[in-house]
Amino acid sequence: MKPSLQLRLSQHLALTPQLQQSIRLLQLSTIELEHELEKYLLDNPLLERAEEYPTLAAAHGESGEGVFPGTEGGDTPAERPSAEDEGWLDDHPASFGASGSFDDEDGEGDYQDIQASTVSLREHLLWQLGLMKISDRDSVLVRCLVEALDDDGYLTQSLDELLEVMPVELEIAPEELRIALNHLQCFDPTGVGARSAQECLLLQLEALPVDDTCTLAQEIVREHLELLASHDFPKLKKLVGCEDDALRAAHLLICSLNPRPGAAYACPETRYITPDVVVRKVRGQWSVNVNADAFPRLRINSLYAQILSRQRGSGLAGQLQEARWLIRNVQQRFDTILRVAQAIVERQRQFLDHGEVAMRPLVLREIAEALGLHESTISRVTTQKYMATPRGIFELKYFFGSHVSTEAGGACSATAIRALIKQMISAEEPNKPLSDSQISEVLGQQGIVVARRTIAKYREALSIPPVNLRKSI
Repeated sequence: MKPSLQLRLSQHLALTPQLQQSIRLLQLSTIELEHELEKYLLDNPLLERAEEYPTLAAAHGESGEGVFPGTEGGDTPAERPSAEDEGWLDDHPASFGASGSFDDEDGEGDYQDIQASTVSLREHLLWQLGLMKISDRDSVLVRCLVEALDDDGYLTQSLDELLEVMPVELEIAPEELRIALNHLQCFDPTGVGARSAQECLLLQLEALPVDDTCTLAQEIVREHLELLASHDFPKLKKLVGCEDDALRAAHLLICSLNPRPGAAYACPETRYITPDVVVRKVRGQWSVNVNADAFPRLRINSLYAQILSRQRGSGLAGQLQEARWLIRNVQQRFDTILRVAQAIVERQRQFLDHGEVAMRPLVLREIAEALGLHESTISRVTTQKYMATPRGIFELKYFFGSHVSTEAGGACSATAIRALIKQMISAEEPNKPLSDSQISEVLGQQGIVVARRTIAKYREALSIPPVNLRKSI
């Protein structure tokens, strides 16, 4: 073939670095955004945090090139939550604090922070061991058992397995280890050191005053725990030979016990949420505002800006442009979140007024078409972004969901159906719980057509047991 030159025209979409940064910032949560901004602040000397919002004169450049998101030197300050936008705060003394709760005008919330327990189960048990008057050898064995407990306070290894890992030179007898276990099982919380749920419940029952109910409960736990778990009350009543009232009292006593005695001393992972927007009702209308505590206060360093204005060839010019991009993109991120949140609130007013049962069906496409954005953008905005409302703090994705057709030709939100199922089950008679088919029939009478298997799926999502496990005496 003979070599030749050809010209070809084509179109393609290229993501500029600024657009890539904008997409990345949009999909970050508020906490992740703070971590990302810290990296930019360390790498770029032209970028800094402003402790307070600048005055109008400062925003126009009288004190250098100090800016906030969207404001550069003499440019017009970009829109952000202003005094006019947040005028409802003047009418409603309560304000939304950094802690994520609605604080009163004195700055003290209705609920005080609860200090989490800092004492672990191991420390609590060893403290009790130090108060016991037992031999040093027994004390060492009890300590070994404490180290073998899991987070729920159970001894997951058998005594024979523990004996195998004990030093041979100590010549520990199986009886000694059983005595040490007896010591441990007398500690608080009651039930600690148990090797099964059955033993844990029996330890707690044995610590109670002896009466007919406690004796019956011990017999049920010792001999018929599986029947109790399956709620087979007729067979259970026949085997233990008791009346309904006695069985009911024993059942309530067993349900009051704690099958996980060590869980109270566990340190659960704390997840902190900073809401991006705050929703309040002002003069009968729902108002949406950006949470000021989540809004980063950024600006260009005025000293470096003055140096650049005098030295055009400085190597900081590129970093100045990067700082401006970041400030614009952060502002655009919050503008987009605010627009999406406002569109959601407009469509979910009934939920804010009446709760989950009034949630209407909503999909990402509806918000995308209303705002002229792509569905992928709405998906990024609603992921790990939170809205604080008088009904609680919700992820923006919470307001979207599938729908179920009604006989009138309309649609009902899956969230509303789950709320109706929860209401119906909470109001059912304990001895005659509603089956999934009965719930489906009741909803059908209200004009909501839901299949039995859909009811079962929603019930399982609510962690509600099936009808046979909800039946009581």
